[in-house]
Amino acid sequence: MILPFGVLLAAIALGPLFCPAWWTKHYPKVAFGLAAITLTYYLAGLHAYTPVVHVAHEYVSFIALIGSLYVVSGGIHIRVKGEATPLANVLFLLIGAVLANVLGTTGASMLLIRPWIRMNKYRVTGHHIVFFIFIVSNLGGCLTPIGDPPLFLGYLRGIPFWWVAEHCWPMWATGVGIMLAMFYVVDKINFARAPRQVREKETAHETWHFDGLYNLFFLAILLATVFIDRPVFVREALMLATAAGSYFTTKKSVHEANHFNFHPIQEVAILFVGIFATMLPALGWLEGNAGSLLGADPASGIFYWGCGALSSVLDNAPTYLCFLSATFSSFVDHDVVVQVQHLIQTGGADLAGVVGSHADEIKNTFLALQKYHGDQVLAKGVSNEEIEICFLLGNVAFNKYILAISVGAVFFGANTYIGNGPNFMVKAIADHQNVRTPGFVEFIFKYTLPFMLPMLLVVWWIFFHD
Repeated sequence: MILPFGVLLAAIALGPLFCPAWWTKHYPKVAFGLAAITLTYYLAGLHAYTPVVHVAHEYVSFIALIGSLYVVSGGIHIRVKGEATPLANVLFLLIGAVLANVLGTTGASMLLIRPWIRMNKYRVTGHHIVFFIFIVSNLGGCLTPIGDPPLFLGYLRGIPFWWVAEHCWPMWATGVGIMLAMFYVVDKINFARAPRQVREKETAHETWHFDGLYNLFFLAILLATVFIDRPVFVREALMLATAAGSYFTTKKSVHEANHFNFHPIQEVAILFVGIFATMLPALGWLEGNAGSLLGADPASGIFYWGCGALSSVLDNAPTYLCFLSATFSSFVDHDVVVQVQHLIQTGGADLAGVVGSHADEIKNTFLALQKYHGDQVLAKGVSNEEIEICFLLGNVAFNKYILAISVGAVFFGANTYIGNGPNFMVKAIADHQNVRTPGFVEFIFKYTLPFMLPMLLVVWWIFFHD
């Protein structure tokens, strides 16, 4: 039953390459047809309604966020001072990488892709779009739970908000720094090859211009709604209402300046119906086998490469959760959890007297709980799941596994157009503005393997090679 997912990936990769006219006309039938096969199997064959309802909820949340950000960002017109030299481009991408941690990779991508295309309009080509996806749509969001969906799910599971920034910044700086250096070299070659008149146009001074900035208010509302979890679908309803408010209050001239229409989000919505439905069996298999695949005493590099490789072709958020669960089952000692729960009930009075082979693990876990969940410790209301998280975070020997899956899920999501939600969205917007973007296969062989893979190897060697 993983076959429909494989067929859909092959169709997305090869359809635009070998039969673009047919694919443009019939891709909805392909996506809906393959989704129907998988859903029929689950609903009529297995009578497994729960996973279908769960993935439907995830899809609605995904498309509500992506669509709302697309609409709101489409109401903000930014004209950048037109000095699109390689150095100016690097600075723009660095700002985008930092901004991704505040607005999320999706928000930063939707806000910045149009001005990015405009400032490079005289020589914009495939590498401008791909490196934007690498840096702004993925790597940049590795410092906060707002940055990327896997990290947000980790936050909901109990990983403290600032723990990610505190521990992931060396990987973030290394990965973003390498990709910016690579981009500078590629863009400098591209700039040097441009005719003199093109370079003169590129470096002609223009004034900064912003229009529709009141939509930043709607953007702030969208970011706030991300943290609403109950009741079900209230978050999504608020997102759609915010998008509607933005759309109907934005001046027509702003939409025209941004070449705004709904075709890119329509394409993404249709294709991801197929992706979310057909990946159900793949995620189910991964959830059941992740622990055994990792082995009894896995190296952190296995988590990095395993979670990362699967995040390249599956939704990186549920992939992250599967590996987080595998981390719990592989390393958390339940005797330690019981003893820490006892310490909490006694207010930590027996901490100094803890002895035995697990004494250090018990003390470190309790200290981590005091650091990250101090109020709950005082109120004696800490859950076992929070203790398990602090067991992993408080003991240095184990928190590297959380780091490995966090960095793997975020970084590897850049490897394909479907690895992370904003990737395909950026491509759709660029295509609509007549920018030549690489196809699915070309993306991997021309950009992922020669640029992303060396960076991923360096990050692994420095931080997860054990």
